Amino acid sequence: MAENPLNSGKNTNNFVTRLAVGQDDLGAVQRLRYNVFVEELGAAGSGIDHNTRQEKDRFDKHAEHLMLLDLSRPKDDQLVGVYRLLDEKSSIETNGFYSQSEFDLGPLVLSGKRLLEAGRSCLHADYRNGPALHHLWSALARYVLDNEYEVLFGVASYPTSDIEKIAGSLTYLSQHYLAAPELLVQSKDTQFLAPTCQTDRLAAMRQTPALIKAYLRLGGRIGQGAYIDREFGTIDVCMILDVTALTDDTIQNFRLGA
Repeated sequence: MAENPLNSGKNTNNFVTRLAVGQDDLGAVQRLRYNVFVEELGAAGSGIDHNTRQEKDRFDKHAEHLMLLDLSRPKDDQLVGVYRLLDEKSSIETNGFYSQSEFDLGPLVLSGKRLLEAGRSCLHADYRNGPALHHLWSALARYVLDNEYEVLFGVASYPTSDIEKIAGSLTYLSQHYLAAPELLVQSKDTQFLAPTCQTDRLAAMRQTPALIKAYLRLGGRIGQGAYIDREFGTIDVCMILDVTALTDDTIQNFRLGA
């Protein structure tokens, strides 16, 4: 196997991160996504293969796949976290980014900045309350910074399709964490462009998934509105992180997976 620049070079808590290489790795990525998105969340759609227990789509073969491995597990079951990474060059081959099915990405595309879409993120159920997400994020940061991408973006999901359950969170984020006008994408589900209700910060944050909060801690912002993904049974927001605007301290925190 070729040397991988994302490998941490050390076995910290038995975690190692690297990019997928070959069909075996891609199959493992798609099986973990099946476990999380289909079996846990009840996703449905044309990209689901129940025979091979894989969740896949047309973007997979054109993207890089960031893998988080736990070396303490059996050798054929070490994959515990994934991220799919698609840049502008690859998006030409797929006729656009995945997020474009849900959001108008015009402002990002016209910004002239180097874009990287990060999506299809998931963690094995046993690894969601520990350091796994930090390791995955640290590897993502190295990939972004080493390749000099300027804007990291992608859809992040609430695990519900009931807008009322998360209206407080959506309202609070739209009031306090909206992206700058020059990067402000908009949902194509226009009925949810401006959710409103009375809420407070603590209540809103309790409704907000950990991945979204991780983006916000680093200075990430959201696009206008939300999108109901009926195939996956989720409500999605578009997260936007302008890497060029990060301070040195924030970049260091990003590298550390903070």
